[in-house]
Amino acid sequence: MESVPTLEQLVDRAQALADRHERALLGIAGPPGAGKSTLATALVTALTARQGEKTACYVPMDGFHLANCELERLGRRDRKGALDTFDAAGYVALLGRLRNQTDDVVYAPQFRREIEEPIAGALAIPRDVRLIVTEGNYLLVDTGPWRAVRTLLDETWYLDPPTKVRHARLIARHQEYGKTAEQARAWALGSDERNAGVVAATRHRADLLIPGSVSFLSTTPRLASK
Repeated sequence: MESVPTLEQLVDRAQALADRHERALLGIAGPPGAGKSTLATALVTALTARQGEKTACYVPMDGFHLANCELERLGRRDRKGALDTFDAAGYVALLGRLRNQTDDVVYAPQFRREIEEPIAGALAIPRDVRLIVTEGNYLLVDTGPWRAVRTLLDETWYLDPPTKVRHARLIARHQEYGKTAEQARAWALGSDERNAGVVAATRHRADLLIPGSVSFLSTTPRLASK
């Protein structure tokens, strides 16, 4: 069985990207409930503590959720989070601006779970930030506008925790933000799980596979890497 790397090992790998001469973009992919935002936040926090606030910035894909009113117009509100419920072209355009590093500040949207809506211009990314950490379900999808995402990232990691762990996290998250226990379970095992199947088919395109639960408690020195 492949082992889970420690947080320190992952931070070291991310720091190697940040230490390059030019800005680097790191993508963290995986199915719903994999722990992508947890890892992205931990990486940025650790790198900032090591090297200062201009080292890394967290820019999630979720800011490109279509607004609920648009999902309702399209008849997709009941499967929010699916591949075609995001502004993929907008996300690609943002990554391109971050890659080009020509603007003094780039503003990015942020998804707010408490209102289930994206907020435009909520994240500011200064030009001198050396590493962009982005995460989302569909970074490795090879169709439509999503195909360009992988070409804009220097590395992409894939989180692959046990299914039971993911389900428990998702059910707890949905309940935290207002769903009943029954509604939370139905969404986690229905819409979320259908999306997880789409994401799982892309895992072979990642540069680094992180198996198991993202607990950061493992002390193994081995990484499962291509």
